[in-house]
Amino acid sequence: MAASSKVGWKVYGGLSGALAGLAAERVLRVAWRALAGHPPPEEPGSPAVRWGEAAAWAGGSAAAVALARLAATRRAAASWQQAAGSPPPGLGPRR
Repeated sequence: MAASSKVGWKVYGGLSGALAGLAAERVLRVAWRALAGHPPPEEPGSPAVRWGEAAAWAGGSAAAVALARLAATRRAAASWQQAAGSPPPGLGPRR
């Protein structure tokens, strides 16, 4: 496997996941504002933020970002395989 292929996948897959994570966080902020009537906590670790609100924001944002990154990376892998004719480096079929 060529080193350029590995680097190409790292850039392509990483960028896809990062952009999806940013988009998910923005969507979650808008949804929080719509549901809660106020912006999400900027510093959930601050003692001024109630535990329930801090935990809801931490859990919700972690789950949303992780799922968005997973979906984007899987989609990027599928498009890589379609274009290259083989799976991305390190993401081959299970044996």
